Amino acid sequence: MDREWNDSQPIYRQLRDRVVAMILDGVLKEGDPLPSVRNVAAEYRVNPLTVLKGYQELVDEGLVESRRGLGMFINAGARKLLLEGERQKFLNEEWPRISATIQRLGLKAEELLDGSHLKQANSAKPRPNESKIPESGKEER
Repeated sequence: MDREWNDSQPIYRQLRDRVVAMILDGVLKEGDPLPSVRNVAAEYRVNPLTVLKGYQELVDEGLVESRRGLGMFINAGARKLLLEGERQKFLNEEWPRISATIQRLGLKAEELLDGSHLKQANSAKPRPNESKIPESGKEER
């Protein structure tokens, strides 16, 4: 998990979102335990109550279950449930904006699916140790 927090939303919510991303990416699988509240709080230097609140959101959403004395574990079907929810969220919130941009730019489906524009964009970028203009300001021989 990333150690940086941003000011756009509460830390407990960012923590919840990071766990969700780990489930979607397959880092955390069904039945896996979540790191303990104490460990996360110490590692990320946040209040244990903040971690607990983030974890509680996952419990409330049915993604995680708390086993008394053992910790919190990813529920069976959590990834599938998340995929359905995230797909709907994408289609309802993000896709309309992306679709409008595609139309505004006059892009065609073939161009989007082809991917050759990505190759062109990447080949135009200088490599880390390569620059377009030599540092001396003179062309190299």
